Amino acid sequence: MANILGFFKESYEEVAHKVTWPTWAQLQNHAVVVLVASVIIALLILAMDKASEGVLELLYGTK
Repeated sequence: MANILGFFKESYEEVAHKVTWPTWAQLQNHAVVVLVASVIIALLILAMDKASEGVLELLYGTK
């Protein structure tokens, strides 16, 4: 039981005093980067999906 309490105390000390947290401006900038990257990846997947759909329609003659 002492090991578990020691673990939680050490974890709290590390998070509270040793971790360097980003500033609000950095956090916003990183969020924008993630959002833009997510949109780009979604558009690439959409393009690949539509291309494969077109190829399969040509092969199977559906639609």
